[in-house]
Amino acid sequence: MQTGSLVCVGTGMTLGSHISPLSRSYIEQADVVFVLVADGITEKWIEQMNADVRSLQPYYLEGKSRMLTYREMVAAMLAEVKAGKKVVGAFYGHPGVFAWVPHNAIKQARELGFTAHMEPGISAEDCLYADLGIDPGTYGCQHYEASQFMFYKRNIDTAAYLILWQVAVSGDRSLARFSATPAFMQLFVQMLLEYYPADHNVILYEAATLPIQFPRVEQLKLSELPNAILDLKTTLVIPPAQKLQPNQTILAQLAAMGAELDV
Repeated sequence: MQTGSLVCVGTGMTLGSHISPLSRSYIEQADVVFVLVADGITEKWIEQMNADVRSLQPYYLEGKSRMLTYREMVAAMLAEVKAGKKVVGAFYGHPGVFAWVPHNAIKQARELGFTAHMEPGISAEDCLYADLGIDPGTYGCQHYEASQFMFYKRNIDTAAYLILWQVAVSGDRSLARFSATPAFMQLFVQMLLEYYPADHNVILYEAATLPIQFPRVEQLKLSELPNAILDLKTTLVIPPAQKLQPNQTILAQLAAMGAELDV
């Protein structure tokens, strides 16, 4: 095993309140820390923990493929690992949730013989459950990235929650857009109308990133979605549209089995 190492940690969603003691310790003890967080204030906060903190944000450019950006981020991190340094990648939320860079940086580091692992953080999904009062065990939850939902055939259970991430760039095959396009959003809604009525209530959600902020919880009709203000961090939450249907065949078999066991 070589001397360099990589740890990708999650800083959580809200400044200061979501990071674990272990993740903070990794940041403090690293030789170099690469940061990709939700805002400049959080970035400045992390800079107080280590003398060498480098932002990954400048790799993003309007019109530039995000896949190229991600590869450049991985290369920058691995260059320091190869130089024998203890490297930490600090990513907002959970570093393994909707995060191509941490997964691939760890994978490549391990393939090169370096120690690499991930430490979890509080994700936007965790905040969503808390802020919206949703227990995923009550009806079940289906989670999809919005573009992936459009590109592939899915079997949608309308008796469960449907949660679609990164809706602002739904349908973007170029990976270069940073804002919603009306024509794409209309097609996105058209697909959803195959499963839900136009007047079905949906929720636009954004987790708070600063302690002084409130989460965005905006209710609207599904048909109103193309005209809504959407950000890259906006998540679409679609509540169940029908009741759970009992599986009478299995219930009868379970009842029979229970009766036999009681004999």
